[in-house]
Amino acid sequence: MIRIVADTTSTLTVDDAKNLGVYLLPQIIIFGEKEYRDDNEITSEEFLSKLKSSPILPKTAAPSPALYTPIIQEILSAGDTVLVLCPSAKVSGTFRSATVASQDFTDSDVIVVDTGIVGPALGWIVRFALSLAKTNIAPDEMIAQILKKSQSLKIYFYVDTLEYLYKGGRIGGAKALVGSVLQIKPILLFKDGQVNPFESQRSKRKAFARIIELVKQECPPTPESNLSIFQADAMQDALFLKDELIKLVGVSEILITNLPPAIVVHAGPGVVAVSFFTN
Repeated sequence: MIRIVADTTSTLTVDDAKNLGVYLLPQIIIFGEKEYRDDNEITSEEFLSKLKSSPILPKTAAPSPALYTPIIQEILSAGDTVLVLCPSAKVSGTFRSATVASQDFTDSDVIVVDTGIVGPALGWIVRFALSLAKTNIAPDEMIAQILKKSQSLKIYFYVDTLEYLYKGGRIGGAKALVGSVLQIKPILLFKDGQVNPFESQRSKRKAFARIIELVKQECPPTPESNLSIFQADAMQDALFLKDELIKLVGVSEILITNLPPAIVVHAGPGVVAVSFFTN
């Protein structure tokens, strides 16, 4: 049997993971000398409060290899295969950390995958992997299907400021927009495992209208698209997008997810985004 290991950048909660039978590891949030696990030591609401009042920008750290080791041992001792699904290695050190942990089990079945994605879409990939695992599929074929689905992902997002992405070093190709940030409202695209500029609008209202137009054009009107909205300190914007997209795309339900602290560190408060899988 293949057992899935994920982390909180998938936006899965501890309860989600328990119900799904997934092993979930935390990201580490660092405010000065104080560290917090984002699975049970700090909530998204507590983090946002600290972020707004802190004079310094917090940092993040991937789960250490030592956190993976007992999980891998437990799965292997049951005679099962370990599949670790990691966020994009271009924006997180999680893949590297899991790979280091796996090297202590070189003769065993431990597979570490850089999915190239992050956020709610990674949570959907975890669920997709679980459905594949129930079919007794070969690991190589399972990984091929996971990567194929990951590559069909689209994420468009709006941020109130590029400051957090820039200072946190996760801005990718959108760095070119920093100099003109006061004059524009950028729409960003998560592509090839990192943040990239897509286009700019003159107002927040126009940026949202454009995002809605893009989703309407590109998102299949089926449950398999897993159309999702994720946000941090922008619930009213998320609810507006949800109402508009349900009317225009033709899906019956859209999940709104609160982003975990490890992502909000880099995107900042006021971020709202949509993700979906194309055909």
